[in-house]
Formats: sequence, C-alpha cells, structure tokens
Amino acid sequence: MKKTLRADRNDVTKSPRRPGRAGTALRRGALGLGAAALAATSGAPLLAEDAIPFANVNSFGMPGLIDMPTAESQPDATIGASIFSAPNSLRNSFSFQISPRLTGAFRYSRIEGVDGGSELYDRSFDLHYRVLDEKGWRPAVAIGLRDFIGTGVYSSEYIVATKTLTPGIKVTGGLGWGRLASHNGTKGIGTRPPYDYSSTGGRANAQQWFRGDVAPFFGLSWAPNDRLTLKAEYSSDAYVAETATTTLQHDSPVNLGFDYRLSRGFALSGYYVLGSEVGVQLNMAFNPRNSSFPSGIEAAPLPVRGRPAPAADPDGWSGAWTSDAGTRAGVETRIARSLVKEGIILEAIALDAQSVRLRIRNERFDHVAEALGRTARILTRSLPPSVEHFEITLSRNGMPVTTARMTRSDVERQENSAAFEMAQRVELSDALPAGEAGLEPADGLFPRLSWSAKPYLEASLFDPADPVRADVGVELKARFELRPGLFLSGAIRQKVAGNLDETPPAAPTAVPHVRTDLARYMSGNDTTLRNLTLGWYAKPGPETYSRVTVGLLERMYGGVSGEFLWMPTDSRLALGAEVNWVRQRDFDQGFSFRDYEIVTGHASAYYDFGKGYRGQLDVGRYLAGDWGATVTLDREFANGWSVGAFATFTDMSSADFGEGSFDKGIRMTVPLSALLGKPSQTQITPVLRPLNRDGGARVAIDDRLFETVRDANAGSVYQSWGKFWR
Repeated sequence: MKKTLRADRNDVTKSPRRPGRAGTALRRGALGLGAAALAATSGAPLLAEDAIPFANVNSFGMPGLIDMPTAESQPDATIGASIFSAPNSLRNSFSFQISPRLTGAFRYSRIEGVDGGSELYDRSFDLHYRVLDEKGWRPAVAIGLRDFIGTGVYSSEYIVATKTLTPGIKVTGGLGWGRLASHNGTKGIGTRPPYDYSSTGGRANAQQWFRGDVAPFFGLSWAPNDRLTLKAEYSSDAYVAETATTTLQHDSPVNLGFDYRLSRGFALSGYYVLGSEVGVQLNMAFNPRNSSFPSGIEAAPLPVRGRPAPAADPDGWSGAWTSDAGTRAGVETRIARSLVKEGIILEAIALDAQSVRLRIRNERFDHVAEALGRTARILTRSLPPSVEHFEITLSRNGMPVTTARMTRSDVERQENSAAFEMAQRVELSDALPAGEAGLEPADGLFPRLSWSAKPYLEASLFDPADPVRADVGVELKARFELRPGLFLSGAIRQKVAGNLDETPPAAPTAVPHVRTDLARYMSGNDTTLRNLTLGWYAKPGPETYSRVTVGLLERMYGGVSGEFLWMPTDSRLALGAEVNWVRQRDFDQGFSFRDYEIVTGHASAYYDFGKGYRGQLDVGRYLAGDWGATVTLDREFANGWSVGAFATFTDMSSADFGEGSFDKGIRMTVPLSALLGKPSQTQITPVLRPLNRDGGARVAIDDRLFETVRDANAGSVYQSWGKFWR
C-alpha cells in the first residue's frame, strides 16, 4: 500500500538540522589525552550559550563548586571537557547535558598513592539529575551518582540543594555518601564495603548506593562580574585513598577556588584544597545546536525561473516539443549537467509534456532537503513550460528511498516564502523499487569510478601503560560502481608515523582474541589493505532494503555479510536483521587468513522517541561466540551533531571479559559541514570506549542499511526542511 505524508507546520524545522607506576611519562601521556579531547571538541567555531557555562563546574567536570556538587545544570545539550591537575591527581572529564535536567559524564583519571603506593588509572561514569527547579524561596534540588560504573575509587552519591541569594551569590548544601562521607561522617542506613583495588570494575554498584556513612557539605559562590566567580566549600571528602601511602595530607576540609572566563568557550579554574595543595583546571564547553554558521556559507543556489507567457512560447506550452527526440534529449542533458554542478547525480529520468520524474543521488549536501530544493530550482530553469509536475526520488547506494512530489507553480510562488509554507505543498512517500518506477537510466553513468586520498589519524586511548597511542598516515579509498547498487570498493593505508605498534600484546585467555590482538595487526607492514569488498544494495519491495557484502570486510575479518531492513516512511520504528560468516584475517592484513571463523548475527530495532532522541537495540551473537544485546541511546541535532552512549550485555562472565566487566562507551557524530559552514557529507565519528575487550564485539561493516538510508527517509527530510530554499 502506498503511503503519503504531508508536513504540518509543527513538523518542520526552520533552522538546519542535522596500574603500575610509570612516572612523569605517564602523566604527560594523560595530559596529552586531555589536550587531545579538548582539541577534538573545540576544533569547531561552535560556542556555548551566552550564560557562563563554567561558573559552577567542579574538578570532576560536573555541576559543582570545587570538589562538591551543586544542584545546577548546564544549558541543555552543552558538551563540556575539562582537564584537572593537582598533586597526586589528574582528571580528564567529558560531560554532556543529556536533557534539560540530566547530566552525564565520562572520566579518565590518574591517582597516585593507592594500593600500596602505585598509580591507579581509573575510568568512571557520573549521572546528575535536577529534581526541582529553583522557584521563589525554594532552592533547586538535585540527586547524583559519582563513579557508579567503574572501579569505584570515586564512588559516592549525594542529594544537594542550591539557592540564589542575589544575582551573583549562590549557596549550596547537601548530604553525601561513599567518598563524600569520608570526612565527619555519621552512621547512615546499612553498610558500605570498602573499595576493592582488585576489582575488575565496570558494573553498576547499586547495592551500595546511599548506604553507609553520610556527611554534610556546603559551599558558596560569588560572581562579582561576568568573567570571574569565586568559590568556597566545606568538603566531606577526606581523600582517604590518596593520603593513605603518600606525603599528601588532609589538613583542612575547607577548599577555595575561582573560575575565570577566558572566552565564551573556555574558562580557567584554580583551587586551593586540603589546606595545603594547589590545583588548576582548564574547562571548555559548547552547544552543538549553536553554530557560527547557522545558515551555512555555501554558494547561493540558482534562482527559480518563471515561465514565459504562452504567446511567447506556444510550442513549449502545448507540449509539441515532446515529438522531437533531439529536443527531449537536450532537455535531459541540460538537467544532468546542471545537477552535477550542484554535486547531484541524475541516475534515471522519465519526461513527458506535463511531468518529469527523476531519481537523483545527492553527493554533496548533508541536509537532503537542500538537495531537493536545488533540484527543483534547476528543473524550473531546464524544462519547457508545459511541465507542471515534479517527482524527485532520493537514492542511496542505488536504492530508491523517498519520493517528493510538488508542482512547478508552487515552486515558483513559494521561492521567497518561509520553508514550512513549501512543506505544506510537498508530498513525501516511499519510493518504488527501481525496476517498478518506469524510469530510463541516465546515459553514460555506469560503470563509475570515484576515489580519494586523505590523511588519517587512528588513536588508542586509556591503556594504563600509555594512555595515548596513535598512528598517522595516508589512506587511499576507491569505489567502482558497476551498476546501480553494485559496488567494488577498497581502502589501502600507508602509515607515516606513530606508536600503535608498541601496544603490548594481549595475555592468553580462555576467550578467543577477536579484538584484543589489535596490537599484532598494527605491528606488521606499514602498508595495509584495510578492506576490499563487493557489495550489492537493493530495494526488494516497499519500505524494505537489502545488502550483501563479500570480501575483506575490515582490518581483522573477511567473509560474507547479509542484511535486511524494514523502514516505513511514516513510522518511528524500523526493524533489521544481519547475518555474517567471517574468518579472522592474518596479522599482515593481506589476503591470507587464520583458523578462527564464526557465524554472527543480530536482530535490530531502531526507534525515534522524538525531540532528537533515538534508541537502538541489537540482539544476537557476537564475534567471541557470546550471546546478548547492545542498547544504544543517541541524542541527535538538526545540524547533524549527535552524542550517544551504548552498553552491551552478554552471557560472557565478567571474569572472562576482564577489566570493565562489559563493553560500553560514548559515541559522537561531528559533521564537517557544521565546522566549516559548507555542505559536506563527511563526518567525524569518535568513540570513547574505556577498554577494548573481546566480549560484545561486532564485525565493522561499512554502510550498514539503517545509517545508509535514514537521512533520505521522509522523517529526516522534514526535519531538515529549513534548508529547502538554501
């Protein structure tokens, strides 16, 4: 059944979318990691909101004073990063305002003087939820969990209230448990086990939340102007772990500090803690929704061309031109050439006196609505005046996804109107499979070769022996399209410099080394064949898509991968299934293989919760033979940014998995267009994974179906409709 959508005004976005001691060397490495994180997130000219986002960020990179929390939140969607350095402690924090009330953070820390005097490299996660807003005499109230998934060295919980006394003065008071009850604590409910340094960590320690001793804390902040904030606190953290075996002493629970706003995106903090020690912190924050290029700085589109009066072109208005094959061919050629200049490929076309139907491939614009708008403009300039109806089908990897229907008259009338006015007049529906659409393939398009040569950077983070390792080099990629949907593609890398080959080899375990032998893949030749595959993409029926990929699928595995996706045009839900038979490649990344082979596969569900939140559930068998599920939640923005978290739970025991207990991490999508202000489909997709382990590992397949077709689905087109006239 054919399903058609029309947008209403509320559906249309007006702005663009889419442990061991290693001394100072390790300390420099951890500082380098923090600097790398700041550089990665600050490379864009994207600025935080006008409100000072750093006035109450504590040394853990979360809403707070110095060490203590407050009941505040950052502006919604703010991404923050901080580097804190003090005697015996170094903390690198990444935070995200998940919703207006919920803040999350990931932290990588180095702590001296624990477990008999050694250094501990710790990875931890925090959550902070503002339960009540400040209103009248009522303070804001928040509840939080610090280091609730990790080894637990910072593990603590709190309930805190913050009240604004004057525009520049705020007071905070609260109760803490765990580490936040280690100074002047009194007996609370239940008991809390001491920190276990031999623990593999990585599991939620819910059994000890808000249990054991409880202690009060309080503090004050004063902002005499827009740049400076002074802070003081009575801390309930006695730094027991850090002071047990070092000269560091807890002389006073009173900590003092300041925040100084260097610019809209950066702030510097200084702290006097423990009654004797000095710390310093660099903070960075920005909001991915706020771009320095809100409308883009791309070249202006061609203007819509109005039709001449019937008397001025009687043959054009009557449709007599259709009887001349040369004229028809000339019109089609003119359309194709004009589209190419906009980075749009004409795949197929059908043309008659009243209508034009065409299938296009957008290779430039990250907002599909912009490609639609530019195509419509070109049609008004290229077609004889009798052609009134436009039908434009968006194609991805040779698969027709969505068809947009509009009239030429509406395009002419609405060019200078608001984008949502045009959206009211456009119908979007599921596209017919290519074989049923009745379109003629464009001449001379296939076979088609495309290639690129670009520098690459590959990094390995969070290894206790060396927190930052990286390789840089050049990657040559090529794709040869034999026919629509049938691709031969590959990539070769030439390493120029780096130290990933110095990663220590994984120790023997009972679990197959499906990912932890990465070091052996990096220690071979500097020239490697990353992948070489033959892929076939198709649309077998309405709202369904399929993929078969054969060859060297990724650096570590080759084999056969098949996938099927059901993605209705008018549904928040999409369902998919994937099956892979793979064999492990040899360490030299050539054409030879090792003995390990396995069949893996997953059933997947994708759901759009609205307001930019999207969830994904993958259930099935992983590379090490373990069975389980991966849960992912992303927050996506209209300009293409996204921030999300994932966790994988399988039947592999935490002991077999090793440190971390289960696979988890944070992922981001950074569109190059948001950084440069110019259209680009290139994306940077960093993943912060505390540890690289064998449990919960999947084959890395390029161009999985959901990510391939989703931007051309009707929902995504409407979301970016503000770019239609750009």
